[in-house]
Amino acid sequence: MAKLLYRLQRFLRRTQLFLLFLGVAYIMAGSVLLLQRANLVVTHRGATSPPLSSLPSLPSPPRALGMPPVRVGGYGGRSTQIMARGQGYKPGSPLDDRTGTRWLMSRNLEIRHLRRRWFHSLMTEKDMSQVERSTPRRNVPQKGSYMGCFLDNSKERALKGSVSTDFHKMTSTMCQDTCSARLNCTESVYLECTHSGYQFAGLEYGSECYCGNHITSLRVRDEECNLDCKGEKGSPCGGVGRLSVFTVEDVLPGQRRYRNVRYRGCFREPEISSSTSLVHVLQPNLTSQSCIEACINKEFPLAMLRSLDCFCGYATPDFTLHEPAEEEQCSQSNTTEASLPSTLQRFYQVYQTPVQDSRCTERKFLPEKSSSLVALSSFPGAGNTWVRHLIELATGYYTGSYYFDGTLYNRGFKGEKDYWKSGRTICVKTHESGRREIEMYDSVILLIRNPYRSLMAEFNRKCAGHLGYATDQHWKTKEWPEFVGSYASWWASHVLDWLRFGRRVLVVHFEELQTALVPRLRSITSFLNATVTEDRLLCAESNQDGHFKRSGARRPTFDPFTHDMRGLIDGLIRAVDQALRDSNHTGLPLEYLPR
Repeated sequence: MAKLLYRLQRFLRRTQLFLLFLGVAYIMAGSVLLLQRANLVVTHRGATSPPLSSLPSLPSPPRALGMPPVRVGGYGGRSTQIMARGQGYKPGSPLDDRTGTRWLMSRNLEIRHLRRRWFHSLMTEKDMSQVERSTPRRNVPQKGSYMGCFLDNSKERALKGSVSTDFHKMTSTMCQDTCSARLNCTESVYLECTHSGYQFAGLEYGSECYCGNHITSLRVRDEECNLDCKGEKGSPCGGVGRLSVFTVEDVLPGQRRYRNVRYRGCFREPEISSSTSLVHVLQPNLTSQSCIEACINKEFPLAMLRSLDCFCGYATPDFTLHEPAEEEQCSQSNTTEASLPSTLQRFYQVYQTPVQDSRCTERKFLPEKSSSLVALSSFPGAGNTWVRHLIELATGYYTGSYYFDGTLYNRGFKGEKDYWKSGRTICVKTHESGRREIEMYDSVILLIRNPYRSLMAEFNRKCAGHLGYATDQHWKTKEWPEFVGSYASWWASHVLDWLRFGRRVLVVHFEELQTALVPRLRSITSFLNATVTEDRLLCAESNQDGHFKRSGARRPTFDPFTHDMRGLIDGLIRAVDQALRDSNHTGLPLEYLPR
């Protein structure tokens, strides 16, 4: 009897353990199922909402320690104090021991933490691609006529005109409007409706837009263009190495009005003209307009006129467009060639067409991870994005960023999403200026711009985005003087900190880069240890505007800088100028401050 009871007890214990195990397994299975469903919902929401472009803009710098609140008209005392510190600055001197110098400490701790939270909360590209594959394709009406799916590769493009990218909003209509430049009609009341003259628009990888007048590759099966547009699910946007091509609204020759056509000047014909003037166009009743149209149709960035002759080509080391001749030379050679000496017949009137020079548009990550971390550091509004664009064109490699700006990523800066310490980008954008942040880099390209223009550019960005302008009402609010009081001192502390703690520093002045782009760009690429051809530098010069150049130079109708503001800023300019000279660098350009 006792033995039977013992067996019964052991059976019940085993049954309890078995039931407990089944219960735990059931709960775990249910939890996993719920988590999968929740993840799917989050993923779908991420695919339909704009997580990248809706990120908040760069926040204001944290107020310096011990710095009183800014008041209108209260700049005078601080300006004198800053001037005294700047004039006494020596490399390696104990700045932190001076009275009131705590304001020179980094103001970017808040920015750093904010950007890190954004970075780790972003959905990966792999997740996005999974959602796209699971989204059923639907028929979306197209604006233009669909030509078909064509082969495309980086070495031989199917369409060789301009290129644009939007990793978040690209649609077939947007691409067609970009190729015809009809977007200019609505971007600003200050812009006129103009046309680039491209006949075809092609989409690839769901986000890249190519324009051209000739399709130079073979057509393949339409099924091979199997990627949807990022901004329009169900609409074909090419594939991997495949281009979905549409026709663009036709505009009759002679009725087109082109954007970005500019006269470069009168130039002597190069000794080896065949290396530059690749196409000779013969037309009756030749005009500058008809020559420009002919070169656009043939997809060349330069149109060159000499009397009754029209030539199309590129800028080359033999024809750099850096040494213009007197206009009289072209005027004489364009009269009657037969009555002129041969020396007067060798001058061109050169026009820059809207066609993008395709010799430097391809970019990629570094083939091998770099062990040296190079910063591209500047105060906000100093042109960091523009310089990144130039570096990518000149070197062919992506630049990275300490932060993450969804707008920049969506417009083609693929290195924006890469981890800044990955070593896959040629340099890393940063606005940080604390000692700890500076010493993380092995070298730095320190970009400096006139503080008056930097402050206005950053205020425009805060009020109206990368391409917009603040209104007169913005400049008249109390936010503007508070902005100047906080950001102006940050402009100075940023430069002084990098001069003090930076290991290897190349100082680049924004204004000098504008006036002498190729020589300055050559020094930047040399600093980066990048091998760059002269053709690629000239190509970067031809495509220098990029996607983030504000149109025109719209300014408020009144001077936004008060007398007290100017006193503060001028003192900062003197302090930074003296610090640069003490560090064996060239001082600030003369235009910063009358001397």
